[in-house]
Amino acid sequence: MAVILKSRQEINSLREAGRLVAQTFEVLRPYVVPGTSTAELDKIAEDFILSKGGKPIYKGYGARPARNGFPGVPPFPATICASVNEVICHGIPSSEVKLSEGDIIGVDIGVLYKGWVGDSCVTYPVGKLSEQTQLLMDVTKKCMELGIDEARVNQRLGDIGAAIQTYAESHGFSVVRELVGHGVGRSLHEDPQVLHYGKRNTGERLRQGMVFTIEPMINAGGYETKTLPDRWTITTKDGSLSAQFEHTLAITEGAPEILTLP
Repeated sequence: MAVILKSRQEINSLREAGRLVAQTFEVLRPYVVPGTSTAELDKIAEDFILSKGGKPIYKGYGARPARNGFPGVPPFPATICASVNEVICHGIPSSEVKLSEGDIIGVDIGVLYKGWVGDSCVTYPVGKLSEQTQLLMDVTKKCMELGIDEARVNQRLGDIGAAIQTYAESHGFSVVRELVGHGVGRSLHEDPQVLHYGKRNTGERLRQGMVFTIEPMINAGGYETKTLPDRWTITTKDGSLSAQFEHTLAITEGAPEILTLP
């Protein structure tokens, strides 16, 4: 699949969808406290998105039948991905998973709004964090920002990954390899794929009109992962903490435009 370049009008429509995602994060923020279940957060997010005329795009997404000896994947059952502590991504909300003081939770939200997709992730602190956990969150957010800074016309995708990897590893953390950023448009996943590690001056050259996510997943330990029996939840293999931040952005003549802001 080739990269679909977006017009100014299409980028503006993507910004509307991204704004709804960002507003949903602000609605959730007061509820990210000890004792709240991830299922409660899911319901709050879904109710808000629907009230604004949006559609939760993750719900029902990704079903695949069993094939060639590999097990199938059920459709994702929820509005948000709720990934607590060692869960890297795709955590399924549950009434049994309740937040505790010192936890971190990565909340990933995707919406379809007027035919266009908004996609973003925020890692929230739950109460007061340990110094090392706070550092992981701060470094992960900075990794995303450094990646965004590289997203300019005539730069290469490898420049984004190199900036993220260098900064994360300079603090003793690791970058998840298997999960990547992606193009966004009328579909949730389009080309290009955006690695969060790599070498400068490699990969596809960036062009005006590209729209994609930068969403580094940074682990406190090793970068190896494991997938739980639900076929969705991905955790760190060594049980270490993981954090993630994500924005959707557009490549323009100048600085990249972040589309997932309130």
